Amino acid sequence: MKLLVICLGNICRSPMGEGALRARLAASSLAGRVEVDSAGTSGWHRGQAPDPRAIACAARHGVDIAGLRARPLQHKDFRHFDYILCADARNLDDARVLAPPDAHDRAVLWLPWAGIAGASEVPDPWYGDEADFEHSWALLDAAAQATVQRLADTVESGIIGP
Repeated sequence: MKLLVICLGNICRSPMGEGALRARLAASSLAGRVEVDSAGTSGWHRGQAPDPRAIACAARHGVDIAGLRARPLQHKDFRHFDYILCADARNLDDARVLAPPDAHDRAVLWLPWAGIAGASEVPDPWYGDEADFEHSWALLDAAAQATVQRLADTVESGIIGP
């Protein structure tokens, strides 16, 4: 299984989501069986490290994302990844514009796809403060936990190979 986490610039939500998902997967029976990456629907921050506030937020939760680098979502990502997990509806729309017609269903809103009740989007903390980053982290980490459970259930069904 291959998952790509998406936000606008790939410096806040998607690297935090990638870090949370990697950490949750590493601590599960799926360790080493799921590929995770992140990208942005814009190329504004190509090659840049995550926002220092995102790095600090993830670090407070024991996750190191400092080595990640921003990259834009590419057409070929829709062939490589099984799911494009979008932080919000705007990024979902932008991702689907780039998607080949037969791959639109690969791009999804991450929170509903993961089964998170009561929230459909991860708010962008860029203009906020530490509390906004913590709120986004809480949603992303919940989505990561639910994603691991969803994939573990799929593995148990025999759909994903060893």
